[in-house]
Amino acid sequence: MTGLERRLGVPDAVLIGLGSMLGAGVFVVFGPAAAAAGGAGLLPALVLAGFIAFCNATSSARLAARYPESGGTYVYGRERLGPFAGFVAGWGFVVGKTASCAAMALTIGAYLWPGQARLVAVAAVLAVTAVNLRGIGKTAAVTKALVALVLAVLALVAVTGVVGGPVELARLAGPGGPGRGVLTAAGLLFFAFAGYARIATLGEEVRDPERTIPRAVPLALGVVLATYLVLAVVALGVLGADRLAGSVAPLADVVTAAGLPGLAWVVRAGATVAVTGVLLSLLAGVGRTLLAMARRRDVPGALAAVHARYRVPHRAELAVAAVVIVVVLLGDVRQAIGFSSCTVLVYYAITNAAALTLGRDRGRKLPVQALAVLGLAGCLLLAANLPLTSVVAGFGVLAVGAAWYALRRSLSAR
Repeated sequence: MTGLERRLGVPDAVLIGLGSMLGAGVFVVFGPAAAAAGGAGLLPALVLAGFIAFCNATSSARLAARYPESGGTYVYGRERLGPFAGFVAGWGFVVGKTASCAAMALTIGAYLWPGQARLVAVAAVLAVTAVNLRGIGKTAAVTKALVALVLAVLALVAVTGVVGGPVELARLAGPGGPGRGVLTAAGLLFFAFAGYARIATLGEEVRDPERTIPRAVPLALGVVLATYLVLAVVALGVLGADRLAGSVAPLADVVTAAGLPGLAWVVRAGATVAVTGVLLSLLAGVGRTLLAMARRRDVPGALAAVHARYRVPHRAELAVAAVVIVVVLLGDVRQAIGFSSCTVLVYYAITNAAALTLGRDRGRKLPVQALAVLGLAGCLLLAANLPLTSVVAGFGVLAVGAAWYALRRSLSAR
């Protein structure tokens, strides 16, 4: 038996999606996004990122229902657009999300023990990998507890900011950033939404995928978008654009500015829990994509092994954890976020292109083809407007992967 076991229903799938998204936006990305977009541009950038994520989510759900197996857009690209498109998607996802895992691990270290951030980050990667190796049921159970705690902490921040802030709504219309600042901020904020696809990459472990995935993806995305909008209004209204842009812990600063600095440690603990939840499901998703690539020999076939007892791709997950640890020891959080956003936006551009080949869905009220077109154009637009270093690094790594693919095909033909 080489397949994975279908254990996840709609609530479990939604919780894994929430665990993948909640944390990155509110604890990591709001500062850089505010620096790019200014006071007047932050909320439009957030809405734009959320809309493009919704377009992508619609396309992902349609494709995942058609191809309910591990791998996400790597599988969809191969099936709908050809092996090369699938390889580029899989390569971009694995490389970009590996950088995301490193960024999340480093964030945990920065909150818990700034003086030994890398050491704590390595320990976090090892601990999360140990949980994932025990099976997807363990991953869902741990994620459920993490999501409940994080939502409680975020509610505390929102209530504290509103009651003691005060939230000055005039700051929402403050000076904006440069002309392309909203697009740059939206590209960075997209990093916070990308976790919804974790539901699709776990498609082989979802019960009744044709029903479960299309319901779970928009539910998870809607909860996260509403949460981000509330917290963005509170953070911007309390701190203002300039202070928010310079903050490395904006929600802790909101609580401090509201006159309750003693609660800052609660927020920092909540941030650690949130990012741990992101890292938990993120590593699981990357391992499943690597499993799918190994099954088709786009990476070494030995990584296709599934553990006899726990039914998880243990070799793939261990390989991902090893690479993440290397990046943790050598990398930087903000660079990893920009790089990850670029490669993942390309990944979702391929998702939308693959969805366009499905044609119209009978009985669907949403204009799914139009959403796929908007999602494709939006992904490419946001990727092109990220910081230049992120664009160069992202497309450079994609080019390296494409060259490897061409070389491997050439050698195989001989």
